[in-house]
Amino acid sequence: RIPNFDGASSAADRLGTLPEFRAAKTVKVNPDTPQKAVRQMVLTLGKTLLTPQPRLRTGFFSTLSQATFPTGVTVADCVTSKGVAKHGTPVSLYDNYTVDMVVVGSTAVCPTTGARVGKGEGFAELEWGILSLQGNLNATTTLVVTTIHDDQIVSDIPKGALTKHDVPVDIIVTPTQIIRVSDRAPKPSGVFWDLLSPQKLGQIKVLRDLKLDLEGTMGVSLPSGPDEVLPPTAVRNSKRRKGLKKNRKSAKKHKQE
Repeated sequence: RIPNFDGASSAADRLGTLPEFRAAKTVKVNPDTPQKAVRQMVLTLGKTLLTPQPRLRTGFFSTLSQATFPTGVTVADCVTSKGVAKHGTPVSLYDNYTVDMVVVGSTAVCPTTGARVGKGEGFAELEWGILSLQGNLNATTTLVVTTIHDDQIVSDIPKGALTKHDVPVDIIVTPTQIIRVSDRAPKPSGVFWDLLSPQKLGQIKVLRDLKLDLEGTMGVSLPSGPDEVLPPTAVRNSKRRKGLKKNRKSAKKHKQE
């Protein structure tokens, strides 16, 4: 997971002072808890929020805008994954919109090169690749911003440590400061199919659909990456509680027998 941190709301407030953020109309924000305050600020200021389904398991992206909320629905209702699923508008691969800024969560970030470490599964990079391939963002000019704690700033991620699909950040925002990356590594554009394993494609329907469409249009087979063993998906707390409750009932029944 992207780690939550003390001062996440303060970092979001500081992000709101950026002129680039104030000018942005559509902002893509990751669905993780540390960026909840960012999602809330985007909606409160009347901007359009674009946020992905977690790990792209159940779909692609959803958009939300306070102007379209039904009566009785508040911003607070729409900044969690459940709220997005309930109140958001699903976005297809071929919808026409422009992303003005991308906000990502991070585990660690280098202030010199903009290199970042996320969850380690590459979903932020996949989302960037799809959006740039489909023309929904400009890989050269669209700003990437991360909100983190000051302790998550590191100085030992050189440009050479990035792979060709890694997306560096332009601006780092913490509860105490704003850092504009001085020597940012270049940003990639498009999807690198040769890095996507059959297992990863099997996990993400939107990628399979996009690849099939491109192959049909181009009349060629796109490459695939080597096989891999995917990490297990985290069990959500609600599911864990249900499992524990079921186990307790089973144990109680066994004891009575």
